Amino acid sequence: MVVVTGASGGVGRATARAFAARGDKVALLARGHEGLAAAADEVRRAGGEALVVPVDVSDAQAVDDAAQQVVDTFGHIDVWVNNAFTGVFAPFTEVRPDEFRRVTEVTYLGFVFGTRAALRHMLPRDRGTIVQVGSALAYRGIPLQSAYCGAKHAIQGFNESLRCELLHARSGVRTTMAQMPGLNTPQFEWVLSRMPGKARPVAPVYQPEVAARAIVYAASHARRREYWVGGSTAATLLANAVAPGLLDRYLARTNFDAQQEKGRHDGPANLWDPADGPHGHDFGAHGRFDDEAVEHSPQQWVSRNRRWMGAAVGVGAGALAARKLAGLVRR
Repeated sequence: MVVVTGASGGVGRATARAFAARGDKVALLARGHEGLAAAADEVRRAGGEALVVPVDVSDAQAVDDAAQQVVDTFGHIDVWVNNAFTGVFAPFTEVRPDEFRRVTEVTYLGFVFGTRAALRHMLPRDRGTIVQVGSALAYRGIPLQSAYCGAKHAIQGFNESLRCELLHARSGVRTTMAQMPGLNTPQFEWVLSRMPGKARPVAPVYQPEVAARAIVYAASHARRREYWVGGSTAATLLANAVAPGLLDRYLARTNFDAQQEKGRHDGPANLWDPADGPHGHDFGAHGRFDDEAVEHSPQQWVSRNRRWMGAAVGVGAGALAARKLAGLVRR
């Protein structure tokens, strides 16, 4: 029994399909109407059972009620995936206070409220998994997305704190985080933008199914602290750890252009209302970048097998050191 927030489009939509392909029961939480209905149809066609629960995740009581509706229908919750978000694509000085607050309420507090609702039902059973859908931007802020980056940083800190508390309590409930790269989702069609060009993800771009596979895997192997999705995510985290000052200057020079392309942004803004509301349409899981989006990520294999990779590196280094030592002894 799986709950996915932000399930009407993008990563949430692809993730709901991926769980359904295992035969899971999937509760679809989002604000929109067209996207939720289409997502439910896809879940059923993939072999799962679907429950549609319209909800704004920034409303704590509404999220609690949604969780109760899921339990009343399916009996319990095994996996809760926090994925819903929104954003404003503009320099910080051009983001209004109410817009910054709204992004924070949805993208950060929505995860907090979803986690609290999940724990209310998981802790008494002493089992369950919460997957926080994060981003490389949880570690490394970039220009033009200050509210979103701040929220992802906040989720990272919140999740680490919660994880320590669950470990201290020896709880059977697990929490983990999947850190995403740039993805080919409809968010770049419906983001509120004040930039001259069309919003786009920083290359390389991955298909949402890459993210969905990582989330499903993370839900089944939640003893790990986090999973990195896409080589660009690992490279960003490494560069930020080794030379953050240089990375600041690099991003300042390159990332204004890297996040835009020719043309005017003319899509609907979903900050206050869903883009697929009563007068909208279903956006699906994919954005407009299918021609360049990558369908597989070697970094996922590395992330899943980090322990064995580390052991292999250790054995290799030990063998090399032994050979050098033997050579010195012979001399």
